[in-house]
Amino acid sequence: MAKDDAPVQTSQLPGAAPAAQPTPGHGRPRSPLPRGDTDENPKDISVLRLILEDYRTHDSDLTQPGFWAVAVHRFGNWRMGIKPKALRTPCTVAYRTLYTAVSWAWGIDLSYTVKLGRRVRIWHHGGIVLGARAIGDDVQIRQNTTFGVLAVSDLEGKPIIESRVDVGAGACVLGEVTVGHDTVIGANTVVVKDVPPNSTVFGVPARPVKL
Repeated sequence: MAKDDAPVQTSQLPGAAPAAQPTPGHGRPRSPLPRGDTDENPKDISVLRLILEDYRTHDSDLTQPGFWAVAVHRFGNWRMGIKPKALRTPCTVAYRTLYTAVSWAWGIDLSYTVKLGRRVRIWHHGGIVLGARAIGDDVQIRQNTTFGVLAVSDLEGKPIIESRVDVGAGACVLGEVTVGHDTVIGANTVVVKDVPPNSTVFGVPARPVKL
């Protein structure tokens, strides 16, 4: 077919709407990642009561690295409510110092830009990278867990972990996936697709099992 005889694309017609572009990640609409410019702590409780609740969640033990990782996360969000920015600067310096100390000392990477629910428990420590879009209430996380992107070609494709998910040691949840509430993710499992609520999954890649 000659070049001039090629079929006209609808998007090329004057006044036509642009062709729809595929949405990355399972074809779902994607909201932007949190910018980190607001306080995203749970709104139904004060920050002091929230940290006290986190302390009780970690067996009221100040030696638990998971408690300090969560407490620093709460502080990082709380400081965003301080206006103007000049007054917030000392808190920002303190947050970055504490965040780096937790990461280097205990191997727990939990940025304040991750939307974190209540009573999240981080068991043990080491090799924990929690780069999720959001983590719900009452989630249990163990050592060597990774939540994050699947590939550098999609740096905004991050997982959502719903409430009461129990994550085994060494598990990876990667890409723009949702792990439904009340799910168990077995040790060393790799999740790259959505997991329905009330599931138990094991394996590489994750597969549903009945125990």
